[in-house]
Amino acid sequence: MKKILLAEDDADFACVLKQYLEIYDYTVFCAEDGEQALKLFQKETFNICVFDVMMPKIDGFTLAEKIIKINPEIPFVFLTARQLKEDKIKGLKLGADDYIIKPFEADELVLRLNNILKRSEKSTTTISVSDEIVIGKYIFDTKRLELKFENKVQQLTEKEASLVLFFYQNKNQLLKREEILNAIWGNDDFFSGRSMDVFISRLRKYFSADNSIKIESIRNVGLEFKLSSLGT
Repeated sequence: MKKILLAEDDADFACVLKQYLEIYDYTVFCAEDGEQALKLFQKETFNICVFDVMMPKIDGFTLAEKIIKINPEIPFVFLTARQLKEDKIKGLKLGADDYIIKPFEADELVLRLNNILKRSEKSTTTISVSDEIVIGKYIFDTKRLELKFENKVQQLTEKEASLVLFFYQNKNQLLKREEILNAIWGNDDFFSGRSMDVFISRLRKYFSADNSIKIESIRNVGLEFKLSSLGT
């Protein structure tokens, strides 16, 4: 059984979703506002979270920020009737795995959740659990998911670590965007593409202390993780 935290202030809508998800072997914990959802998350262990954006007490975005501090690896999805581009970008920057506009078909939600969980499981098996890899002036600890530079340690999420490892294994090669997306996100749709852009921006900041490392974007083609001979 897959445990899901569903935070939705429309009780009737939440009830329908709960019944449908349970048909597909999800155990659903419902919360009618963000505050209640946060308390549930602190008590239970979940596989995935689904948050309505507009909720009383604590909105979906704020709820996600609080939950990420507790467990940065938990996949989560936003549900909303708002179609503002700014909201989608904000959701992506928070690390959302999907952003679904109401109204939607319940079977579409199930498919998306299943795909996210499959990608999440895949990312946990992508990382080597034995060695430290030297990348320029950095040390990438594949077991602890840490990127070390001198006396500083950057903790990575599993997806960030998977992306670093994939880039390192394909260093100094031009990689097509869809190639990266399919390897790390499991698909190359628009939402995953925007999510990848956010992750690339993070990695550029993480590696910014070493000039021998560059992540170059080749317009309309892909990306290249450039590592000079000094940093190999």
